[in-house]
Parts: sequence; structure tokens; C-alpha cells
Amino acid sequence: MDRAGIGKVCLALPGTTLDHPFGDDHDCYKVGGKMFVMVGGEGSVSFKVSEIAYEILTETGKARPAPYLARAKWVNLPDPGAWDDEELAEHFAIAHRIIAEKLTKKARAELGL
Repeated sequence: MDRAGIGKVCLALPGTTLDHPFGDDHDCYKVGGKMFVMVGGEGSVSFKVSEIAYEILTETGKARPAPYLARAKWVNLPDPGAWDDEELAEHFAIAHRIIAEKLTKKARAELGL
């Protein structure tokens, strides 16, 4: 999946916005003002995962700990094009859900979640 495909998948999720807090070459997808997927300037993608998924993905070598975000259970894929599009879209939807669930009830209601 390329940068445009990632954007299409992420922006289709409810309440998602696109931001560029780290410069125009980084795409940050947020729900309720909180990041759940980030595409780096060179095309790598980082996203939030559950603790179990973090262990599995990093221990099997399918992903690496995301720079600066690993302690918060984020993984990084240097080449998202090497992954199956449906599998990657599912990971993004899960990342969205993990972050959305941490929002207040009021914020979720305002976003229609």
C-alpha cells in the first residue's frame, strides 16, 4: 500500500482527520486529536497496536518498534508496500479503535463513534 492508499483507508474511518505536525512530508491520521497512524517522509508507516500484537509483530520480524513511540506500543513498517493491503487496512482500523476507545464519552459522541 502506498501513501495515497494509506490515506484513503485512514480517512474512510469515522472521525479521522489528517494533520502534518512534523512537517509536510509526514502524514498523521488522528481521531479525536490523537494519532493512530503516521506515514513518514520516506514512506514508512507507524501505527498503534495492542500489547499482544506488538509482541507478535516485533518478535516475528514482521514489524519493528516505532522510533520514539515504541514504549506506547507502536510498530513501524519500513515498506508498507510489502504487506497485503487488506491486512494493513485491518491494522489501521484496529489502531483507530484502540485510540477512539480512550477518548471521553463526550468526544466519541461528538465524532459519531
